[in-house]
Amino acid sequence: MMDQLSLGLTNLEGLSFRRDGNGEDTPATEEITNPQSTSPRLVHQSSRTSIYRFQDKGIKVRLGGNLGDPQPQQWQVDRLSNEQTISRYLPLSCKRREVLNIGPFDGHPVALYFKWANGITLKEWMRKVQGGTPGVASFTVTQRNYNETSHIQQNHSRSSSHNESAIDSNLLYFGNIGHTTNSALYTSTIKTPTPRATDDLNVRLRAAMAIAKTLSDFHDAGVVINNLTTENVVLDTFEGDYVATFIDLSEAAIFRNDAPDNQGGQKSVDDMAAFEKQIKQEDLRSLGTVLNQLFRGFQDDSASQSVVRDNTDVFACDRTDTPSKTEGEDVRRKRSKPTNASEGLPIYLGSLISTLLLTGRETENPNSPASAVNYESAKDVYLDLKTMLENKSRCFRKTDLDECMVESRLKLNTDLFYGRRVQISMLMHLLNSVFMRGNQPSIATISGKYARDVLDVILGQGAVVHFVKPKSTLASQIKKPIQDRDGFFIEGKFHKSSCPDTVLSKALNSFFGSIIVKGSFSGNMLMPLRWRIHDAIGSGNNLLMDVIPNLRKLMAEETSTVQTSSNGCTLRSGRSHAIPTSSHRLKFMFCKLIGAIACKAHPLILFLDDLQWADEITLDVIRMILTDPDVTHFLLLGAYRDNEVSLSHPLTEKLNYLKEHGKDVVPINIGPLEKECVNTLVSEALCLPPNLCRPLSNAIHTKTGGIIMFLLRFLKSLNDEGLLWFSLSSQRWEFDLKKIRVKEISADVVQHMTLNMTRLDKNIQMGLKTAACVGSNFDAEILQKTKKDDDFDMKTLLEKCVEDGYLIRIDGSQQFAWAHDQVHQAAYELIPIEKRELFHLLLGSRLLMKSSSSELANMLFCVVDNMNRGVNLLESDDQKHELAFLNLRAGESALSYSAFHTASRYLITGLSLLEHDSWEKNYSLRMRLYDAASEALYVTGDFSRLISLVQKPLKLAICFDDKLNLYNNLVRSLAASGQMDEGIATCLRVLAQLGEVIPSTISLESYHTETVRIKTMMQGMSDDQLLSLPVITDTCKMAAMQFLNHLLYQAYFAKPELSPFISFRMVEMSIEYGVCNITPFAFSVYGAFLVSAINDNEGGYRMGRVAMELMKKMNAIEIIPRLSIVIYSMINIWKEPFQASLSKHLEAFDIGAHRGDMEFAISSLFQYVNMSIYGCGENFDGLIKHIQAYSKRALQSQQHVVGTYLIAAHQQAFDFMGVEENAYSLYFVGMTEDSCFDTAYRNNQLSICRYICQKRKYVAFWTGDMDVAAKMYELSKRFPLGSNGKIVRWVYINSRNFDNTCGTMMSQTLLSLLRFSDLVATFIDGLIAFYFARKHRSDEAKWKAIGEDVMATLEKWEEGSTWNFRNKRFLLEAEFNFLKGDHRMTMHCYMSSIKAAHAHRFNHEEGLAYEKAATFLLHENDHNGALDCFRKAKKCYEAWGAHTLVARVEMAIAVLLPLCADT
Repeated sequence: MMDQLSLGLTNLEGLSFRRDGNGEDTPATEEITNPQSTSPRLVHQSSRTSIYRFQDKGIKVRLGGNLGDPQPQQWQVDRLSNEQTISRYLPLSCKRREVLNIGPFDGHPVALYFKWANGITLKEWMRKVQGGTPGVASFTVTQRNYNETSHIQQNHSRSSSHNESAIDSNLLYFGNIGHTTNSALYTSTIKTPTPRATDDLNVRLRAAMAIAKTLSDFHDAGVVINNLTTENVVLDTFEGDYVATFIDLSEAAIFRNDAPDNQGGQKSVDDMAAFEKQIKQEDLRSLGTVLNQLFRGFQDDSASQSVVRDNTDVFACDRTDTPSKTEGEDVRRKRSKPTNASEGLPIYLGSLISTLLLTGRETENPNSPASAVNYESAKDVYLDLKTMLENKSRCFRKTDLDECMVESRLKLNTDLFYGRRVQISMLMHLLNSVFMRGNQPSIATISGKYARDVLDVILGQGAVVHFVKPKSTLASQIKKPIQDRDGFFIEGKFHKSSCPDTVLSKALNSFFGSIIVKGSFSGNMLMPLRWRIHDAIGSGNNLLMDVIPNLRKLMAEETSTVQTSSNGCTLRSGRSHAIPTSSHRLKFMFCKLIGAIACKAHPLILFLDDLQWADEITLDVIRMILTDPDVTHFLLLGAYRDNEVSLSHPLTEKLNYLKEHGKDVVPINIGPLEKECVNTLVSEALCLPPNLCRPLSNAIHTKTGGIIMFLLRFLKSLNDEGLLWFSLSSQRWEFDLKKIRVKEISADVVQHMTLNMTRLDKNIQMGLKTAACVGSNFDAEILQKTKKDDDFDMKTLLEKCVEDGYLIRIDGSQQFAWAHDQVHQAAYELIPIEKRELFHLLLGSRLLMKSSSSELANMLFCVVDNMNRGVNLLESDDQKHELAFLNLRAGESALSYSAFHTASRYLITGLSLLEHDSWEKNYSLRMRLYDAASEALYVTGDFSRLISLVQKPLKLAICFDDKLNLYNNLVRSLAASGQMDEGIATCLRVLAQLGEVIPSTISLESYHTETVRIKTMMQGMSDDQLLSLPVITDTCKMAAMQFLNHLLYQAYFAKPELSPFISFRMVEMSIEYGVCNITPFAFSVYGAFLVSAINDNEGGYRMGRVAMELMKKMNAIEIIPRLSIVIYSMINIWKEPFQASLSKHLEAFDIGAHRGDMEFAISSLFQYVNMSIYGCGENFDGLIKHIQAYSKRALQSQQHVVGTYLIAAHQQAFDFMGVEENAYSLYFVGMTEDSCFDTAYRNNQLSICRYICQKRKYVAFWTGDMDVAAKMYELSKRFPLGSNGKIVRWVYINSRNFDNTCGTMMSQTLLSLLRFSDLVATFIDGLIAFYFARKHRSDEAKWKAIGEDVMATLEKWEEGSTWNFRNKRFLLEAEFNFLKGDHRMTMHCYMSSIKAAHAHRFNHEEGLAYEKAATFLLHENDHNGALDCFRKAKKCYEAWGAHTLVARVEMAIAVLLPLCADT
């Protein structure tokens, strides 16, 4: 750029010029002036002026009428005096020739002395910019100090203006750049690349900016030039840019408010403002002339003035009176022949120059345009030139007229993200985070009343006004990086009037379909994707593949037709009820699928629009994805309108939930555009400089509020109505500002668009109305069926709507979508309110009659939706019954697609149509509707509505069998909503009617009777006999088993005394009537009873084994999580090694998660963690990551109680590892263990209180804080075994009424259902007890008794499993013998415990035994033996990863070392 900037400004020092006979500048005959010469030298001479240079000064002499006449005329003297006055008046910041003084010189009575300044006149600079040959310029440029123009015509005579300067007549165009000049300045050859046309324009722009900047400074100082020409401007370079200096101030004038007027008074403010505006206009016109010469090559003032005349004269012929626009008719202006006012220049620049040239002259012609917006300051010109330089790609792009301009059609550019740079930056930062780190899923919410207007850009659909094919700036900035990095972009949109619960599945279906159709994945990329999906969701996952058919195709499991339209999957009927756990399972499967798609190699961006209309299930899926520890490299962009989302809105609740659980939700707010952004938009749309657009853009902003969709529509309407047009004469867009300002428009964007639509042809309006009723997106075939013969022409309608931006054609197919939901609403508003119901009813009926059975299946929802809108107009019962049946079909189809919210809406509407019929009429249809509706309401979690809904059919149904499905859903709803007592009562009533009477209270006698009876029944039955039991065929008994299963679950929480009794009855029924999928679980619960209640480990282990084999035989995979909890946490631990159960719990989680049984799946994770810490002593360093992931998984699945257990285990791991961090705060902001305990206590969640007490007791014991351990032991007794205090109080109080055997059986049955940590806590209690017994305090007897009881318990446990309990029993005996003082037996038991723990891989308890032995040896003063044991304990603790214990043992070792010999 410096080479371009210095072009014509180097090596010109001291060169003088004169005019030759042809008027050209040639070097003067005088030798080159030396700046350090001791005498003045003549450097320039004209007929009226001589310029001398003396060192760093210049001398200007005015000559008389004849050359050599030393006597100037008076007006010349006055001009010299005026120049001195102006120069001294101006501040130093104004670039002007600085006058020193006026005095005589060399016989001349008056001369002007000034400081010499470097530079070259603009006129000469222009010649040098145009010099050289194409590609290479051959010249040497010599620098000259230029203080007065050397291009004065010798024979020019001043007329009334007494102007000293004139302009050469050379006319230079951009096409002449590179022309070779013969100027004698070029005396040697230097090869320099010739700038391209754009580079040349850049250079000229910088020169123009310098001139405008200096003129602005002059005006700011209160001075006008009155003589701005290319000869009076000297250019120089400073810090890499141009500086313009004005050198002839002889005609300049001061117009400041304090300047005296002609009468010696002071001007008024109004007069001064008018005078200032008028006097500035002269300078601005002169600036236009200079810029015109600079950019277009004019060297003669007359050429520029002709342009002004041309532009002024053509106004009359370019703009005629605007005819009134009739309906459906476009305004067409009379077009004149284009002139060359801006020919060869970018339209932006041409508009700027033509406006300057016309400044102040619009009043000269009464036909001048009402848009005659003039520049009022040179600063505005400077800023517009600067904008052009900074935005060359946009401002330089148009130099020729296109078809739209010739036809005066406004072509809006909708791919620019005006005023959203901050939002783009935030999104790009998130995107980079997903690509670079991506260690956890991210979310950004984009909100605002008109957030959709911005997010159309994200989707690549541009703004709402699609006058061109949809495109997007932000899409290119977000989608392109995703594509460049092999990422994925999935998008979905919720609609107010359509199925929200199908949006996610449709988006995924479209995504997979695009992969298949486009073949964008090579085999090397597609295969890993299939593997990841297979690993995540398994094979044959029909639930997920039914709702995403293209996923099945991708996985090559069937060869069905690929569907890629936005409608996604075709809903199928044929299944009357959803799977009970399908909602939970489906949500989890969606989560796993998203996690499989997103990976480091292929990050995933999921964009969901209009989340304010999202359903609860989808919002829950979003929550699960964002809290899933296995999901990485994933970003969710969610858009919603904040004016439609209240504090109690489900979306707000979900976002608050994410924030409370430590998820960073990045908010990006989208508000209306600011005035400056609107001005930028209008400027770029009209190719006009910003300051010329400001009056128009301010008017538009005032009327539209800065809403981009509104203002683009408004701009289009202005063009349509002839208030905004393109002038071929001035080659710029012009507008009638007065009429625009008074134009009345609706304050609502929808009403405004509707009003515009009313101007369309009647047939087009009818088509818009019909399309608005068909849906947010539709197939052209469906629209065809809705029309009458003469309603509208399909082809014309669709082409017109696409052209005007109302509709978007999807991928070139016959699928269409509304460009924006508010465009959709505007079209719908065309239907009068009072006629809408009838319009919908007729449209739906027409579709129903014109469709075959197969066609109806594909458009069923469209038919039913429309007919439901007109349901109030139905009078005939037959019509209502037919519509009720259609709603049943639609509801069942939605259920088959897992669209539960949509299904419930259809089904309840169907019921309302039968509301006034007698119960017997259409009985079968009515019951089917009730059954399906209760199923849908249960899955959606609308329990209160379900409970209310089923009361009537339960009362009026003809037979009990018809009520069973309703009862089934009712009981599940009562349990899910926490109404356990009511649920139990309902189950007991249903079971009684099914012939299975279960008492509501259990007496000792009945309990004993049932125990004896089940034992008698099971005696003599081998494993083969149990496995060979027939499958139950009695539907009544099968239903009874289902309700017994419900009862067992609810009794566990509300009436645990019923649990054994219920399990007995389930086993009895299986043996008597046959087995079903529930039988294996019943067998396992009975096995847990045998183990815990009567210490029949072998019998319980056998029942567990039979239960597992029966499950496999019946392929009842869905009950594996339940079986695993019972078998591997309650039965096998008494026989098999603890370590053998770990992998089983992880397998149970995977199966439970895939099957939707999240309660037992998460419980399996907790059992794994619990057993790993308390039972197996797994390494904390490896376990900690799993604990954190499992905790997140629990909270993700809303299993908050188990999640709290896992968080406490996380804190426990931190405590052992020596990590000084609050684990609770990682999941809940501000939570601590104390606050968690207090909250659980207030909410009566006493099992959480007990678990925290046990955890603290365990940590305190291991870390040696025995006082805290004892305190926690006492505190935990306040929270006895059970899930709440009420349950346990019943057990303990009422067990006194039993004999000892039954009381033990009841208590231990309850114990069998509790956590593994309770088992280990018993062992720790014994060690704490013996420790305090050795203190020989007053409570020694109490502690000794506790220790002996625990030791006796461990002896019984060891009988079942020596692997799990031998080392523990030996350690308790060692502590007991330590208390008794039997030193020999004490050391023997310690060594036996160490040996057993080592053999059975209990590293943590081996370390504990070593540490206890060391303590004993210290008591015996065997320092060397103690040191050895401490060192071995340290090694065990290191293997455990318990760095806190390692540090504590190291302290003991450090104390012992000085006391030990030979160490």
